[in-house]
Amino acid sequence: MQIEDLNQPTVYDMIGGAEKLRAMVDRFYDLMDLEPEFAGIRALHPPSLDGSRDKTYWFLSGWSGGPNLYIERFGHPFLRARHLPFAIGISERDQWLRCMAWAMEDTGLDEALRTRLMQSFFQTADWMRNKPE
Repeated sequence: MQIEDLNQPTVYDMIGGAEKLRAMVDRFYDLMDLEPEFAGIRALHPPSLDGSRDKTYWFLSGWSGGPNLYIERFGHPFLRARHLPFAIGISERDQWLRCMAWAMEDTGLDEALRTRLMQSFFQTADWMRNKPE
């Protein structure tokens, strides 16, 4: 890391910090619970989304350059390994991405930031696929 990098805002800062990130994650899970187009990914979750909300928020906090809340609680996320018990294909990937895009828009993230995040989210969501198509 160069010294100049220390003065650059993190993605966490660009999102708006803890409060805005939490609002985005909560909106994501609200949409998943409410919108029929996300029924496929909703079915992969437990009846209560509270734990999923917290874990996603904690993970995205550290991933985006904020506090490493997930790692402090659970250690390395091993993201793909933790998702292997769930059948994730193209449909599930695309539902997740659409739900997150909607949540980012609804919480007022800047369009350029949304585009940047969607590129990263697509790479990760595509890597999570484990179901033959």
